[in-house]
Amino acid sequence: MINIYFYKRNRRGILKGFLFLIVTMSIFSCKKESNIVGHTMVKTNSAFTKDLRDYYLQNLDSLSTYLNKLNPTKSLEENKVIFKQIRKWYKYAEPFMIAFDNNSYLTINGPNLLIVHAEDYTDVKKIKPKSLQVVEELLYADEGLDIDELELQLTFLRSRVPFMAHNHIIYKQKDRHYLKMIRDEIITVATKGITGFDSPMQLNSTEESAYVYQSLWNILNYMKDSFGKTEVYKQLQNAFKAAEQSLISSNFETFDRYAFIKNHTNKQLVLLAKAFKEWDIDMAENYELNPYGENLFQNDFFNLSHFAPQGSPSISKERIALGKSLFNDASLSNGNDMSCATCHIKEKAFTDGHKVAIGRNGIKLQRNSPTLSYAVYQRTFFYDGRGDGLEGQIVGVTNNKNEFHTDLITVEKRVKENPKYLKAFHSLYEGKITNKNVRHAIATYIRSLAPFNSKFDRNMQGLENTITEKEVLGFNLFMGKAACATCHFPPTFNGTVPPKYAETEFENLGLTKNANFKHPVLDDDPGMYYPYEVEERRGFFKTSSVRNVELTAPYMHNGAFKTLEQVLEFYNLGGGQGMGLDVPYQTLPPDPLELNDNEINSIIAFMKSLTDSEYN
Repeated sequence: MINIYFYKRNRRGILKGFLFLIVTMSIFSCKKESNIVGHTMVKTNSAFTKDLRDYYLQNLDSLSTYLNKLNPTKSLEENKVIFKQIRKWYKYAEPFMIAFDNNSYLTINGPNLLIVHAEDYTDVKKIKPKSLQVVEELLYADEGLDIDELELQLTFLRSRVPFMAHNHIIYKQKDRHYLKMIRDEIITVATKGITGFDSPMQLNSTEESAYVYQSLWNILNYMKDSFGKTEVYKQLQNAFKAAEQSLISSNFETFDRYAFIKNHTNKQLVLLAKAFKEWDIDMAENYELNPYGENLFQNDFFNLSHFAPQGSPSISKERIALGKSLFNDASLSNGNDMSCATCHIKEKAFTDGHKVAIGRNGIKLQRNSPTLSYAVYQRTFFYDGRGDGLEGQIVGVTNNKNEFHTDLITVEKRVKENPKYLKAFHSLYEGKITNKNVRHAIATYIRSLAPFNSKFDRNMQGLENTITEKEVLGFNLFMGKAACATCHFPPTFNGTVPPKYAETEFENLGLTKNANFKHPVLDDDPGMYYPYEVEERRGFFKTSSVRNVELTAPYMHNGAFKTLEQVLEFYNLGGGQGMGLDVPYQTLPPDPLELNDNEINSIIAFMKSLTDSEYN
């Protein structure tokens, strides 16, 4: 089953296109189910689950109370004041929703999108959203309040929140689950909360993030005894208060997000990693993120093995080296004239510099060669999302008549016939040269292409102090006024959505065929329209990473733009709709961003600071 989410953003927010997320609440296993009480290790459920559950339910009750106060018969200004209180109590409850009721989190705070479920050609379902973000758009709409639609939204929300309270699953959590909950919320604030991602009309993101930190402080207070006599408890309390103070009175457009992440988010991650270690908690095998990771922009922030198929051999230097050799081996193609590196050149951040990729015999392919840097942290592959995993993507290239033009059996045979591979496969894959192991080795090499060693990363890691004021301004604009980060999420700056990193987004930008914006012509690539011929998917493409973008020109899936200045001008104009083109399902807001030349140049300077210094 393929499920694609679409929604139309308001004029200041960024529209989202979401892949369907199958959500389950996971109780993670660990080597020692432990709790620290005065430095004594004991196996137990959390002694504070009841207190924390009651706190969560109190927040939901307050949320329900204010939802009931919202009434179309009241003045618009009264309802806007009430809505701010709704958002406040939602933010107090948000950490629990993300951790223990993620489906509700995605539903009641979901974007104003159309949900499309496509089973096959004859079974396509389209569902209109019901969420707080829809209510926000209704209250702040330029064309006036749609009372009937508001009533419909409120009817759903007023029933959904009590349903969440009645059907919660907060019963047998252990302290480690609450530490993970706190960590996920810290990451959520840094990567989405301060960007306007879920408050696109009000742009009240900094104040709402302050509410989150108030809630985290309260949660921590309930857990005090679990920390025993350790210093980390007081340090976390102080860190949460400091973060709250930096947020509470900040202006959305002028807020220094660079300083916040470096001085607050990363320091909190250090303290939480310390707590995980003191509590002897190990969830590395079951979690997308490394619980001991201490920096959002460090290469151990992610648990890399989690992004490989379950049961895959471990990632090692030897398997990376084998994969690199296979990646560069033209003998795997039908005519011995094409390798993976033909279209993915290391010096160009694994793109090829052409407007569209050049296949075998000089044939022009349909789309631009996407970068493979940080591709490990995407959940679907190819611009139209038809590839499932890196290993699956390799199958598509192998079978394509304009690329390798062969099959997996032939690839396997050629590797077996090459003596240089025998020893490596003998030691690394138990002597089994199969197409599955060949694909795994290549995919392992690609998974290594995420070093997090750019100038920006090194400055965020505190390894150097070379970031310029222009680059910092560019990052703050990217994360704020320009709204780039509501689609290109840090730290990968692609469309894989934090804090679960389990889905990759798709967008319809209303892309033009070239950079002639005075006489624009809409690109006619159907994107995700196929295979089920769903009109609401037409023109949707995967959100790629802007890391190493300095090296990956020309840009966009059709290679339409030669320079980053052209890319920024396109966004600044509001995409195809902003230029007057008919793009009914465009996800980019059509109103101009009103970025001046200095702001555009600063954003470009920031993006260039994301160029990695080296690869394997």
